[in-house]
Amino acid sequence: MKFIDQTIIEVIAGNGGNGCVNFRREKYIPKGGPDGGDGGDGGNVWLESNNNLNTLIDLRFKKKFQAQNGQNGSGKKCSGKKGSDITIHVPIGTKVINYQTREIIADLTEDKQKILVAKGGWHGLGNARFKSSTNRTPRKSTLGTIGEKRDIQLELILIADVGTLGIPNAGKSTFVKSISGAKTKVADYPFTTLNPILGSVSVPNKKKFIIADIPGIIQGASHGLGLGIRFLKHLERCKILLHIVDLKPQNNSHPIDNIRIVLNELKKYSMVVYNKPRWLVFHKIDLLTSQEVNDKIKEIQNQLKIQEKYYCISSIKKIGIKQLCFDIIDFLAK
Repeated sequence: MKFIDQTIIEVIAGNGGNGCVNFRREKYIPKGGPDGGDGGDGGNVWLESNNNLNTLIDLRFKKKFQAQNGQNGSGKKCSGKKGSDITIHVPIGTKVINYQTREIIADLTEDKQKILVAKGGWHGLGNARFKSSTNRTPRKSTLGTIGEKRDIQLELILIADVGTLGIPNAGKSTFVKSISGAKTKVADYPFTTLNPILGSVSVPNKKKFIIADIPGIIQGASHGLGLGIRFLKHLERCKILLHIVDLKPQNNSHPIDNIRIVLNELKKYSMVVYNKPRWLVFHKIDLLTSQEVNDKIKEIQNQLKIQEKYYCISSIKKIGIKQLCFDIIDFLAK
């Protein structure tokens, strides 16, 4: 299934039905009086989060959603039928934004959370409503009001406890695949991960956590280059970020330069995301000797003045993986 995390749809609520002007006309009942009924209310448009959905692809091609109009009133004080509501199902984590005003209408972060996005019009009143002691034959009724109409933008932001950062081919997908059941794509070329992927990690005798594999970030991502900046919004809900650093990059780049690229692009994107708790995870240590690993880490710490917590792991050799997962669980518990 193609991953779609943003779309714009038009929602139109139903119009209210008009009131009726009618007078009772039956045999042996002269001057029966007004008996025009009210119209029916227009249908509403609702949005409801659904745990069984993980993409907005169903809303990519159907852009218009219209509720039913209320029926007009009729004689014998019969009210018109209310228009049927419609409910649009979206994934958990969908942010609902008014496209015209940019106002955030709601943030659906729980299953079966339901919000009203377009209210149906009110019913019109029939002439029976206007009968009084001084006005025995009212010929007045009111029209139903127009239902709300608006364009809304839907943005899906994945709900994950842990998010991954790094340049392409840093080993993010390999790491996520090694600790979870996520079916991430692993290959020896850049941008093997084209969409965010969620994985569930279970630690023995501990709780579970959800980790998000985000496409790699390259220099200039904040100006539209690459894929990473488009999906960085999926890190907004994460409680902690893992900055995966390849100690022996395939393109012979320097880890220090790669760290700077990611941090600079992250800062340009959002200071909120940049200031989230972030751990450095030095990856692929099995390709180097212990002395080489220590020398590279010291160089990184000295040049970048980094005092953050860091880990040394190898997803292939399963080195340091278990301790990292245990520490993540302990951090999330706090």
